[in-house]
This record gives sequence, structure tokens and C-alpha cells, in this order.
Amino acid sequence: MDDASVSVLSLPENVLELLFSVSNSSTLEKAVEILIEASRSADGRSDLASKNVLPAVLQLCQNLSDPSASHLLLLSLKLLRNLCAGEVANQTLFIEQNGVGIVLAALNSLRLASDLDYGIIRMGLQILANVSLAGEKHQRAIWHLLFPYKFVEIASVQRKETCDPLCMVIYTCCDGSHGLFAELCGDQGLPIMAEIVRTASAVGFGEDWLKLLLSRICLEENQLPCLFSKLWPVGGSENLEDIKIRDGVFVSEQAFLLNILSEILNERIEEISISNDFALYVLGLLKQAVGVLDSVSRGKSSLPTGSISLDVLGYSLTILRDICACDSIGDFTKVSLDVVDSLVSSGLLELLLCLLRDLEPPTVIRKAMKQDENQEGTSYSYKRCPYKGFRRDIVAVIGNCAYKRKHVQDEIRQKNGILLLLQQCVIDEDNPFLREWGIWSVRNLLEGNAENQRVVAELELQGSVDVPEIARLGLRVEFDEKSRRAKLVNVS
Repeated sequence: MDDASVSVLSLPENVLELLFSVSNSSTLEKAVEILIEASRSADGRSDLASKNVLPAVLQLCQNLSDPSASHLLLLSLKLLRNLCAGEVANQTLFIEQNGVGIVLAALNSLRLASDLDYGIIRMGLQILANVSLAGEKHQRAIWHLLFPYKFVEIASVQRKETCDPLCMVIYTCCDGSHGLFAELCGDQGLPIMAEIVRTASAVGFGEDWLKLLLSRICLEENQLPCLFSKLWPVGGSENLEDIKIRDGVFVSEQAFLLNILSEILNERIEEISISNDFALYVLGLLKQAVGVLDSVSRGKSSLPTGSISLDVLGYSLTILRDICACDSIGDFTKVSLDVVDSLVSSGLLELLLCLLRDLEPPTVIRKAMKQDENQEGTSYSYKRCPYKGFRRDIVAVIGNCAYKRKHVQDEIRQKNGILLLLQQCVIDEDNPFLREWGIWSVRNLLEGNAENQRVVAELELQGSVDVPEIARLGLRVEFDEKSRRAKLVNVS
């Protein structure tokens, strides 16, 4: 829109005069651009606040609903965003002048027909995020007008440039407000998060606001079961399009959610406290997902695999690995001990040891077996690793569980798991870092446990596979011709 069309906007003369005077410009678009530049600094924002520029910009936005004015609307919103960046006077005036309603009206006028429209939504959300930082009064003013329906509407716009600032607005409004977070975790709030997860799963995300929200909701507020279930498509059992995105008992958005939670836990492992409920729910997902192993071929890729159920299986393992690692990086706490004990008493070790026994041997042993099969006509039937790293992830969970927990060490021995874990101390091209995790697990099995040490010491030598790291512990990996597996023996 050019300045010849300004009269169409029906702007009061005093508004135009103020904008022209402060910017020392005679054209509206140029005036806004000059004020945007001036508002980049704290001093500039303070100066513009003293000249009462923000109300004039709000009035300008109210008159830019025509599609031909989209570019000028974007510039005006950008100016509002800058004016509200840490300037308390402008943030307060924005609320007093119904700035939230004006911004929402501008967003409602969009037809979502171009990238410019999505840019306007992003800019409007950034304004609200800046205003929300001023305090609870401002947060509640924003929340009251957007929660829940406008949040859901914006969340359903599958664009990364709108998803990121939406998460920022929601998080900044809720941060420090127990009441608002309770609403977000309630019946009206979780559908918003489910829609955000669907959008992020489809288009990705570029900023950490989504992770901050999911960390708080799923890890701290224990809402993973509710959010996970809400990711099922509405009426999915009757909708053929929904059936296409299913894989077994899960949908792609659920695998995506577990992937993000796995990343969060791994990044913040030293500061997040995990509840029994969260850990046991993830174990339940793992138990659901293992059924897929009966029908898969050897995986050729790492996570994500492209198979939804396999991804749920893998991310459940990596989450459990890090849950069980909490004690190995710090002091023991009653809470963390209770979590691991709950997992073990709920069958985690038994499940993982069974999975490990059923797996085909590591690559180096498998190749030797294949040669023998060709010579003797003997065949062996094992389940295949469904993705690169599956065996390693199982060993990692078991090893972390055994760290300084004698009752876990004993249970592994009683379930005949020591030899099984000794067999994992080899290089395997399908499982990067398997040897390192195997060594870690063996170390944890033997530390402070005389009975486990005695079992290892009684192993006999039958051919060798060289693993220098094990030799430093006074042990050696051997190849057992009868069992067709590697094992660890005492060098002496």
C-alpha cells in the first residue's frame, strides 16, 4: 500500500502527525521503518515511550485489515514488538490500550494465502511473548483472550515460523504461574499441546520453547500418559487417512514426542528428577513395542528408522537408559533409587535379558557362525537387531541399572545374565560403541560383588578375541565354540 491510499485507512490526523513528527518523515511506510530502527535499542524504546508512540501504532494496526496493507501491517507489528521488548511502560500501555485484542483482530483478518501472512502471525506472537515478560497481570490478560481456542487455532497452522513463537507465548505466560500451568495440563490445555506436537512433528521446530514446555508438562508434571493418548487422531479407527499414518499400535506423532523427551532427558540428565509414574509408563510403552521384533528384518539405519513402532521401541530404551543413569553421574538419592527399583521389580531386567538372549550374535561372531553353517549345514535362528544400536541400547540400560546396586547385580547373576553380558564386549558394526557399553556393564556387574567375580573367574579359556580394555581389568574375551558366542574370562 502506498501513501496515496492512507486516506482509505481512516487514520486520525493526530496519529499520522505524531508518527511523521517523531520519525521526521513525510511518508507512512518510511516513518514506520525509521521508528523500527530507533526501537532496536533500550534508549530508543524509552524515548519513543516518552513520546507516546505505542498508542499511535496500535491505532495504525486497527486500520490495516485490508489484504493490500499486509506489508505495512507486518512493519507495524514489528515496531510494536520492538517497543514492547523490555520496556515496562510500553508493555503496560499495550495491555491498557487493548493491545492483545488489536493484535488478535489483525491475525483474524488474515487469509493465510501467502508467506507474508504467516510472517504476520509470527510477529504478532512475538509481541505477545514480549508483553508477557512484564508480569502476571500481563500474562493473564494474554491468556484470557487466547486460551484455549485461539491457541488451538494457531497451533493447527502447520508452519515452523508460527509454532516456535506460539510455544514461546505459552511458556512465558505459564512460567512462574502454577495456576496457568495447571490449566495447560488440564482437559482444555492438553489438546493445545497435542496440536503443537502434531505440527512440530510435521514441519519441525527451530527453537527450544517446545522442549521447555514438554519438559515441564511430561517430566515435571507427569502428564505424558494424557498427552500421549491425545495424539491419537480423532475418529482414527474410521478414517482411512488416519490409518495410513499408523504403524502397529502407535502413530508417528507419538514416536516424535518420545524422541523429543529422550533428547530433553539426555541434555538435562543432571537436573531432572524422574517420577516412578513416568518411568513405569515408558516401560509399559517398551513392552507394547517389543512385539514388532517378531516380524522385522535387520535394520540398516539408526533412530529414527522410518518405522513408527521401531522408533517407539528405540526411544523408550534410550529414555530408560538415561533414567537409570541418573545415579551414575551423581550422588545416590532415595527418589532415584526408588525409580530404578520400581523398574526392576516391574520386570525391566527380565525383559531386557530375554531380548538380548533372543538376538542374533554380534557381527564378528555371526560371520564365524556363517562359515560353520556352510561347512556343517547347521543353522541358528535368532531375532535380528531392528535398528543400528538396538543391542547397545539394551546393554546400556542393564549396565546403568547395575551401577552400585548389589541387588541388581545379584538378580542378573541369578537370571544367568553374567555370561550373556560378557558376550557383548566385542566390536559390532551394527551397534556402534557396543564394546564400550559392554565393558561398562561388566565393570558395574563385578564392582563390589564377590559372587559375580567368582563366576567370571571360573570361566575356562577356549580361543580368544582381543579386547585391550578388558585386559586392563585382568580379564579377556574368549570365543566359545559350543555356544557360538563370546565370553569374558579371568586371565589368570
